[in-house]
Amino acid sequence: MKIGQGTYLNKTTVTWPHQVRLGANVDIEENVVFKFDGIYKLGTGIQIGNNVFLGRNTEFNITCSIKIGNDCLIASGCKFIDHNHGTSLDDLMRNQQCPSEAIMIEDNVWLGANVIVLKGVAIQAGAIVAAGAVVTKSIGVNEIWAGIPARKIGERI
Repeated sequence: MKIGQGTYLNKTTVTWPHQVRLGANVDIEENVVFKFDGIYKLGTGIQIGNNVFLGRNTEFNITCSIKIGNDCLIASGCKFIDHNHGTSLDDLMRNQQCPSEAIMIEDNVWLGANVIVLKGVAIQAGAIVAAGAVVTKSIGVNEIWAGIPARKIGERI
């Protein structure tokens, strides 16, 4: 696990430490889970930038990858899931391939408490996502989104 200067881990769960890279001055509250969900492979799947806040009980459940930029605020209870289960009637769901797509969070993004970000989503710089939202689509620069599923409700000015 690569950990930048000024970053300290509280009670944290990490399945594959080599898959995690934390930048400098990352503030991590208790019970954050870095779960690289799959068999051992080389590389870094979970990358967190500099000066990021990760609230308590945040969960990264990743099979592909996630990148979080610099200066982001991730409130308590947020979840990042970059994969899904197959839904074909031909086989049990648990036996099917899990399609996955990377998640990208750019710089200076604020996610309120209990936001869920799903596979293939990109959240551009300066965006805000309201507490409890489920993000299924990408969000533009300085946009404000809320709801289930999340939708644009405004822009920062």
